[in-house]
Amino acid sequence: MSRYRRSLADGATFFFTVNLADRKSNLLVREIDRLRRAFQITQSRHPFETVAICVLPEHLHAIWALPTGDANFGGRWRAIKRLFSSGLPAAPRLSESKILKREKGVWQRRFWEHQIRDELDLQRHVDYIHHNPVKHGYVERVVDWPHSSFHRYVRNGILAANWGYAGDEPQGPFGE
Repeated sequence: MSRYRRSLADGATFFFTVNLADRKSNLLVREIDRLRRAFQITQSRHPFETVAICVLPEHLHAIWALPTGDANFGGRWRAIKRLFSSGLPAAPRLSESKILKREKGVWQRRFWEHQIRDELDLQRHVDYIHHNPVKHGYVERVVDWPHSSFHRYVRNGILAANWGYAGDEPQGPFGE
């Protein structure tokens, strides 16, 4: 059995990448309301702040700030995955291991996390999240992707609606 080392810093801020098992799926955007409900229910039971998020068809990136004295991001992701998967059909072919663990095969079992180290690290990860739909070719401009906290950043005056795009020339998130 693999042993993964996770950072368990209480009250820390983390960047996550979470993937569907089927990397060709569009389930996350097709079922965006189901995903929102799973987040809302989990957040009401186990509070956390979503600093930034972007949901793409088959994966999502998020930055969470956990409350002081709490490092249980794994339990939160388990709850979100379970709530989202509830009511969805199981994948057509499930391994014996997934059947034994009562998994539907919707999500990859693991997720990737990175503990945010400082303000520059946070800014780079927020920029990465918001620019991700452009990186993957879903849109030409960040503002055109609907499933992103970018729109909240614009509403709050933190970013301009044309961020990441200068005239007719696309710009990278770090001003490249």
